Amino acid sequence: AYCYHGQTLLASDKCGEAIRSLQESEKFFAKAEALCKEYGETKGPGTTAKPSGHLFFRKLGSLIKNTLEKCQRENGFIYFQKVPAEAPQLELKANYGLVEPVPFEFPALNVHWTPETLAAFDLTKRPKDDTAKPKPDEEVKPLKEPDIKPQKDSGCQIS
Repeated sequence: AYCYHGQTLLASDKCGEAIRSLQESEKFFAKAEALCKEYGETKGPGTTAKPSGHLFFRKLGSLIKNTLEKCQRENGFIYFQKVPAEAPQLELKANYGLVEPVPFEFPALNVHWTPETLAAFDLTKRPKDDTAKPKPDEEVKPLKEPDIKPQKDSGCQIS
């Protein structure tokens, strides 16, 4: 988020704030990269996932680096703005492009669902002879395949 916010700040000619935002982005990216490498080295059933090798993660690192270099270069030649000590605040509430969420409400219970009806679904009162026994595997007899020899004369002609 800081990376893309830095790009937006650079586009609006706020190069000093863009540099600080990208520096913050670089710091968080280094922290995330360390966590991803640690996750990839852990033992367990999820060891096939390597988040640090995913395309988005690899592209994000180069995007942060290139945009920061561009901002620093342009600030040295064009803007000459001071880099603030604190990172700019991110606007976490989107004010465009999103639809307002509709709050979810559970539907009202139907009149047919009474405590007596729900009690009828007691699985402990099922019949005892309901257990199905698995059938033993039957032996599969091999079938004799017909002897098919390749024929040179198939009746097809190429004209």
